[in-house]
Formats: sequence, structure tokens, C-alpha cells
Amino acid sequence: MSLPLLPTLSTAFIVISATLVAIGWYLVANGKVEAHKKVMWTAGAAALTFFIIYMSRTIFIGNTSFGGPEAYKVYYTVFLIFHIFLATTGAVFGLVSITTGYRNRLNIHRKLGPVTSIIWFFTAITGVIVYLLLYVFYKGGETTSVFKAILGF
Repeated sequence: MSLPLLPTLSTAFIVISATLVAIGWYLVANGKVEAHKKVMWTAGAAALTFFIIYMSRTIFIGNTSFGGPEAYKVYYTVFLIFHIFLATTGAVFGLVSITTGYRNRLNIHRKLGPVTSIIWFFTAITGVIVYLLLYVFYKGGETTSVFKAILGF
């Protein structure tokens, strides 16, 4: 089985990011605030790396459509929309959490951080499931370049 490089790489960065968020949560719960800050910045960098890879692939190569059985397509689409909602929400919450932590607005950060972490864990889990459905369990469908779709080349 040959797995596509960019989707595999971007999915790996989301898993790394979520793992680092879990480690950061553990660290702060055990009073290791400076270690928490470093790990959370690294988690943010991993999430940003995912985003750069994902957007570069989307713009220059395109997105892969679901290639599984037609009867499953509606379920996949609903699941994908749920994942996109989680990812978007998690990204916004993540930016606010990082900003409030950096600015030492700990009253907000302490309330928002755990919620953000849980959203991010579900984002990572659903992202891995989307990856598995597109590239492992089923052969991916058509991939169309955004430039080709919009500009014709």
C-alpha cells in the first residue's frame, strides 16, 4: 500500500499537535508552568505546520473526494462537515487560548484552555478517521486542483 505523502504528513502533524496538547495539560496540572508554555507553543507550531501543508496541497493540488462505496458517501460527507466544524472551532479557540496565555490573562486562559484541548483532541481523532477513510480503507476519489477548477489550468 502506498500512502500519499502530503496527507500523511499533515495528519501526522495534527496527531503530534494533539499529543503535545495532552502533555501540556499534564504539565500545567502538575505545576510545571514554564514547561507547559514551551510544549503548548510547540503544539501550536505543529498545528500551524499542518495548516500550511493542508492549504498548500488544497491550493496547488486540490482535495481528494471520497472514493468509498456510494452508499456511504452521505455519511462520510456529514462526518467530514462535523470534522471541519471542529477543526475551525478548535483553531479559533486555539488562537485565543495561546493569546490569552501569552498575555497572562490567566482568568480567561484557565477557563478556555481545557475546552480548547478537548475540541482539539476530537479534531485530531476525526481528522485521522477522515484520512483513513480517504487513503487507507478506500482508494481516494478524484483530486482536482483549485487552479484548474477555477481558472481552467
